[in-house]
Amino acid sequence: MLTPKQYELLQFIHQRVKERGIPPSYDEMKDALGLRSKSGIHRLITALEERGFIRRLPHRARAIEIVRLPETMGGSLGSGRAPFMPNVIDGGLGRRPDSQDGLGNVEPLNAVSEPPRAVVVPVMGRIAAGVPISAIQDHTHDVLAPPEMLGNGEHFALEVRGDSMIEAGILDGDTVIIRRTNTAQNGDIVVALVDDEEATLKRFRRKGGSIALEAANPAYETRIFGPDRVKVQGRLVGLLRRY
Repeated sequence: MLTPKQYELLQFIHQRVKERGIPPSYDEMKDALGLRSKSGIHRLITALEERGFIRRLPHRARAIEIVRLPETMGGSLGSGRAPFMPNVIDGGLGRRPDSQDGLGNVEPLNAVSEPPRAVVVPVMGRIAAGVPISAIQDHTHDVLAPPEMLGNGEHFALEVRGDSMIEAGILDGDTVIIRRTNTAQNGDIVVALVDDEEATLKRFRRKGGSIALEAANPAYETRIFGPDRVKVQGRLVGLLRRY
């Protein structure tokens, strides 16, 4: 699974190798992806290597070998998957259902005498409650959530990894229910995408012209970003826990 930035970098490296026979330099990669520093390229290269798309050869300049390609690039060196766009969840999955009377009129659930049924919510992988990760992925499985937890709108679920939100009652291994939205109020716990590549679950604060992502654990520092670096993907509305 590749994030959009990882996919873009792999595509750029592949194209340069085809055109010139050698991979691009880190400076060329940085400029092509519009990143501010080469540290971001190092992080993307490491992620591509860990996922088995490239291999770095020791003691050689520009020593990057492409091992396989996603199917969306032709897949001639192997097969992969298209990049994840975490704010795209189509269809009615996770939408609170309404009922119909005998005439076809829509009635709200609270007008029905029978108890409401649980709502199926798609689980879209994992979210870091700790150091941001890029492990959000495609729809993996479903969970059932009570309709009163959801309200209106579209929802998805994420499995929590990490302990940075323990003082907000969110533990490692919990499943959080997220309402899809691209806006947040101060104090909301949100799924935030940083630099289009790292996802994290944090409390949202807008401070002047910056955005702060606050942990609920004193062991973790608050991270401050420019507003163009953070995209809100959804807001926490519920939590499921197994004992």
